[in-house]
Amino acid sequence: MATSPLPATVSSTGITFTVQVDYIKRDCFISNEALQKLADRKGFDGTPEAAFRAMEPAITGVARRMVHARVGGTPLLLNPDTFH
Repeated sequence: MATSPLPATVSSTGITFTVQVDYIKRDCFISNEALQKLADRKGFDGTPEAAFRAMEPAITGVARRMVHARVGGTPLLLNPDTFH
């Protein structure tokens, strides 16, 4: 069972957020480059934080699927190649 995403933290290189899948909480990081790639696909123009908020359900969904797939790393990294 997946729950709602937890608060996100903005940095100069990207956004750190946490997802919870069942009883597992995982810290995640999406780079500004990955956010820009997603924003370009959707025709979104705005800050990385605004892009994250606009696409948060899709981004956290990908992160949850990565947790289910047991992708390693702390934090779990979402980079441009994650969204092909």
